[in-house]
Amino acid sequence: MLFKSGNPTLSEKMFNRSLSHEQELSGTMTVRGAMMKFGFLLLMVLAGASYTWNFYMNHPLDPSPIMPFLWGGMIGGFVIGLVISFKPQWSGFLSPVYGLAQGLFLGALSVMINEMFKESYPGIVMQAVGLTFSVAIAMFLLYNFRIIRPTQKFKSIILVATAGIALFYLVLWIMSIFGASAGFMSFGDNSILGIGISLFIVAIAALNLILDFERIENGAEAGAPKFMEWYSAFGLLVTIVWLYIEILRLLSRFSSRD
Repeated sequence: MLFKSGNPTLSEKMFNRSLSHEQELSGTMTVRGAMMKFGFLLLMVLAGASYTWNFYMNHPLDPSPIMPFLWGGMIGGFVIGLVISFKPQWSGFLSPVYGLAQGLFLGALSVMINEMFKESYPGIVMQAVGLTFSVAIAMFLLYNFRIIRPTQKFKSIILVATAGIALFYLVLWIMSIFGASAGFMSFGDNSILGIGISLFIVAIAALNLILDFERIENGAEAGAPKFMEWYSAFGLLVTIVWLYIEILRLLSRFSSRD
């Protein structure tokens, strides 16, 4: 088995299926190619987020104009992500659109959190961005120097934990449909339970990066087709976005603690 991870977008099944595609026009995947494409997707995210942020600056004190970016980016990104997951051959065309949609969504979310905590926690967004990149770089170094080795037991633990978190998110979403809410998962909630859950989720998201790096490396070694560079970059971006949101939530919890 080459791949086993909690990230459903970079699953073993998807990579194995890709190996059966004809490669006469595509060539084979490389680690460098995947990382370069990931860098391009990050630029798309930054472009979308910058546009939303600047748009809000022209409509200060009124968050309503950015709500279409929030919901449109979130729903559009979700739909595009599903399509890419089932049709990885299309990832070269759809991944940049996904990155842009996520940028619009993250930009709107960041503006809202920045305004919400600008008095109690100024600079929360920039700190979240910095911590996200710091954690990502740290995980890459830990993997690259083989300080953390993704053993089979390690993979199984992360897989189960990630599946549990996904189920937890699903339960919260169903509760919200019926008007119920879990206050300990709200931005700004400073309960010990909420902080503990956020720390756990951030840790699992960070460790998923280790598995993402391994899958990219294994995919290149297995000779996966060229389009899997885009698909791998997309999968890595999914984890980074998840990590940023949870770090932002975690930081917001400390805004009202002495």
